[in-house]
Amino acid sequence: MAYEDNPRQSALPHKLTLEERTKLSVSGVEEVESFDDDRIELRTVRGRLMITGEGLHIGKLSLETGELCAEGTVTGIQYEDVPAAGGGFWARLFG
Repeated sequence: MAYEDNPRQSALPHKLTLEERTKLSVSGVEEVESFDDDRIELRTVRGRLMITGEGLHIGKLSLETGELCAEGTVTGIQYEDVPAAGGGFWARLFG
């Protein structure tokens, strides 16, 4: 029997829904890297996601299903570009 390294996460869809700038739902969440009242940093199947705002709190988090729900005043949503895998010889040597 072949072993697959967590096939569920590679098949997770990524969706982001913001209602009235106060209710945020995110699917495809792999990990919550950090959070406080002003910022939530996530790793999703589509890259790193930073949510900024005021009075932010996580109401629901399920890494099993990859879902997160947060409430508060959202002032910004930003994805961080994921660097291309591999690169050239020098990039792998010195990167």
